[in-house]
Amino acid sequence: DNLLMRTQTTAIQKRVMEKRKPPMKICTLGKCYRYEAVDATHGHTFHQVDCFAVGEHITFADLKGTLAQFCREMFGQDTAIRFRPDFFPFVEPGAEIAISIGGGRWLELGGAGMIHPNVLKGCGIDPEKYTGFAFGLGIDRMPMIKHKIDDLRLFMENDLRFLRQF
Repeated sequence: DNLLMRTQTTAIQKRVMEKRKPPMKICTLGKCYRYEAVDATHGHTFHQVDCFAVGEHITFADLKGTLAQFCREMFGQDTAIRFRPDFFPFVEPGAEIAISIGGGRWLELGGAGMIHPNVLKGCGIDPEKYTGFAFGLGIDRMPMIKHKIDDLRLFMENDLRFLRQF
C-alpha cells in the first residue's frame, strides 16, 4: 500500500557504491514506471539502462566519449549527437543526450553527468581522490531510431505481425 513503483533505475548506483571500492564500472537494466501522457515517444512503462564509472581522474570528456561511442556503435558512425546542459539532482554538471533523427529533429535518449561529490561522500568514497560519471538512457527509443519506427506504442500492442520483424 505504501510502495512506489520505480521511476528510474538510478537508485541502484548508491547500493553498489556502498558495497564496492573504486575503480568500478557498472551497468544495470530495469523497467520503470511514470505517470505521464502517452504519445508516440513517451510511455507510462519503459526500460532504462543506467551506467556509471567511478575511479581516479574520470572526467566529463570520458562521459561524452563513452556516450558518443555507444551512440555511434548503436546507430552508425555518422550519427549526430547533442549534449545540452540539464539539471539532475545527483550529478553536477548534468546534460541531456539526444541524437539527430533527421529533418532538424532531435530525440532525447536520457540524462547524464558527473556524480556529485556529496553522493560519492555519502557512499563512503573520497571525492578528493575519486570522480565518476553516470548516465541513464531509455532503451525503448533505441529500436525506434534504429528501425525508423514512428510510434513507440507499437512495441506494446503485442501485434505479432509487427514484432516478428525483429
